[in-house]
Amino acid sequence: MALAPLADWANFYVITGSCAGGLTGLTFVVIALVAEARITNRAGLHTFVTPTIVHFAAVLALAAFLCMPRQTALSVAIGLVLLSVAGLVYCGLICVNLRRSAVYTPVREDWIWNAILPAVSYGDLCAMAWLVRHHPEAALYGVGAASMLLLFIGIHNAWDIAVWMTLRRHEDAPGKQAKSAATAREQA
Repeated sequence: MALAPLADWANFYVITGSCAGGLTGLTFVVIALVAEARITNRAGLHTFVTPTIVHFAAVLALAAFLCMPRQTALSVAIGLVLLSVAGLVYCGLICVNLRRSAVYTPVREDWIWNAILPAVSYGDLCAMAWLVRHHPEAALYGVGAASMLLLFIGIHNAWDIAVWMTLRRHEDAPGKQAKSAATAREQA
């Protein structure tokens, strides 16, 4: 039997899925600009940029999955478990990458936005997988909250990356390096 309350969520998932798809595209633009600036760091890409894309993709996949016709409580539960387990495993990899970072020491904000909040969101999806079988309407609100949290995490992290790269690019500008070298020689 189809999960009737899911039909009421169609517009929500069309909007969140569209946002996730659009923001993924904008993140690719940022990556292209960074590549042009030649300030990329592979470890930084895997630790900060790739997870942003993964979270946007999770929102997009969740939206597409929940908009599929004839979903049952069981099919929704299975889909949520699969996404949540994959997300939690990925959060573990993010934690490993944050700990191994030799170039940059993550601060509290990095841990919160890149490890803790995503794990909370994926953990929520796992809890909602159980709840959808017993209280589908309440569970769908939890799924919506997890989806929005992942979307906001992606937005925050994409913004953080863009600002950091802009500041880094400005600091690494050739004219600035020449001025710094000249200033250092004058002071010597």
